[in-house]
Amino acid sequence: MTQAKADRVVDARNMEPPEPFVHTMEALDAIQPGQKVLLLVGREPFPLYRALELNGFEWQAEHAPDGTVEVLMWHKPK
Repeated sequence: MTQAKADRVVDARNMEPPEPFVHTMEALDAIQPGQKVLLLVGREPFPLYRALELNGFEWQAEHAPDGTVEVLMWHKPK
């Protein structure tokens, strides 16, 4: 996944919980339909997936060779 696909990037690889979640939700609040947020994190963010589902977002997660989990998120189409 490339950062070029994202309008905002949250690099949370060196953050401690709950910072990745907080920064990701702030970034999602700031985007418009059609825009995307990319989260870079060191482990699978399972609690985030439920929050995304409940708040009308879709996502795609990929595992990079260095162990980073890359989660691309966007508003569900209406």
